[in-house]
Amino acid sequence: MAQIDNIRKIREKKLSRIREAGHNPFPSKNKRTHTISQALENSSKKKNLVLVGRIMAQRGHGGSSFFDIQDGTGKIQAFLKKDVVGKKQYSFFIDNFDIGDIVEIKGNFFKTKQGEKTIEVKGFRILTKSLLPLPEKWHGLKDLEERYRKRYLDLLLNKELREIFIKKAKFWDVTRDFMKRNGFFEVETPSLEITTGGAEANPFKTHHDDFDIDVYLRISVGELWQKRLMAAGFEKTFEIGKIYRNEGSSPDHLQEFTNMEFYWAYADYNDGMELTKKLFQEIAKKVFGTTKFGSRGYKYDLASKWKQVDYQKEVLKQTGIDILKASEKEIKSKLKELKIKYEKGSKARLVDSLWKYCRKNICGPAFLVNHPKFVSPLAKEKENAPGLTERFQIILAGSEVGNGYSELNDPIDQRKRFEEQQKLLKAGEKEAMMPDWEFVEMLEHGMPPTCGFGFGERFFALLISKPIRETTLFPLMKPR
Repeated sequence: MAQIDNIRKIREKKLSRIREAGHNPFPSKNKRTHTISQALENSSKKKNLVLVGRIMAQRGHGGSSFFDIQDGTGKIQAFLKKDVVGKKQYSFFIDNFDIGDIVEIKGNFFKTKQGEKTIEVKGFRILTKSLLPLPEKWHGLKDLEERYRKRYLDLLLNKELREIFIKKAKFWDVTRDFMKRNGFFEVETPSLEITTGGAEANPFKTHHDDFDIDVYLRISVGELWQKRLMAAGFEKTFEIGKIYRNEGSSPDHLQEFTNMEFYWAYADYNDGMELTKKLFQEIAKKVFGTTKFGSRGYKYDLASKWKQVDYQKEVLKQTGIDILKASEKEIKSKLKELKIKYEKGSKARLVDSLWKYCRKNICGPAFLVNHPKFVSPLAKEKENAPGLTERFQIILAGSEVGNGYSELNDPIDQRKRFEEQQKLLKAGEKEAMMPDWEFVEMLEHGMPPTCGFGFGERFFALLISKPIRETTLFPLMKPR
């Protein structure tokens, strides 16, 4: 800290000298004529260019100096010569400008003997004087917590990291374009809800002062609202938005993340599987230029055949437990035997813990099907297989990256399932689903047969083979 304090004091003196020389070290306007990437194209023909950017490196050679400047589009070398700008201006730059300062430079292009495109500086101006230094160029920010706290520096110095977020933006652009081309209408639904719906998760709770009621941050992208739109006559809707779950963090989980959900009237889960396979393949091709990926020790091809994995049969094959017949005591015994940590709760919660153990051994791409009714409170029951539901999950590299089903539209059945969830809530199961009786009333008016599906940035993190926290611009950090 002492070294940083000394650097700051030196730079504050330079700041004062800049002001004393009559220059504003933080002006609001600049005279940029080109971005750096624009200037580098056909650079030999360009004169009197005005570029702006941050000084990233400096190299002095007596009466001349090279420095690199970088804007949001690229980096270029600048050549400052005493004979060109004058002795006084040259000394002013050398004495008062530092790596990290943001500058405006004017000049002409030439190529060095090594063939590097360079701008010969005829004039310069400070745009922002930096008081703290950048991390050392070759090492950058190595401490993970420091990287997350000072994400702006990490992004500035790490081109690979910047590319992740450029790809992530394209990931959602491709998703949005695909949905619209397939006739889906983009909507916005509430983020604050009186009851959370659409998932089994522990919500964040806050207070609405004007209404004097407690409300919750949503845990799904408007599932119960989008279903209301199905009843309203909209046949295809989707939303891309933030959701919040007050749960633990892991390479696959964050408390705040972006998901997309769509709802498609007069379609079932088979239609949903076919559409989502096409969506995932298009994302892979347009964002990454390939359908072949490797992550978490698995290699998979999204263009290959997507097999269907039976929930009950897969758990039986891997653990010897028949989840439809086994008692809670038998399931707990198997969880202990396999050294799987689990929370106390209903049979559904125990079975889910057992399934997650099995899921890690599936490469994919695969659709998990035939989920038991007791783990699918919003999915329609299969007509030819009572106790199972028309639900599918997309499995890749041992992870679940999408969830969909033929939506339950029988109001009597839905009311019963909500009543069961309410019992679990009263028993202390935080992730049980809150009943929404107004939603049941909507179903009593009639909602058409509908397929719903949701996926999120976990899929992106998997394709790019990074923990999801690494693909978040500003992950939440505890205060120091």
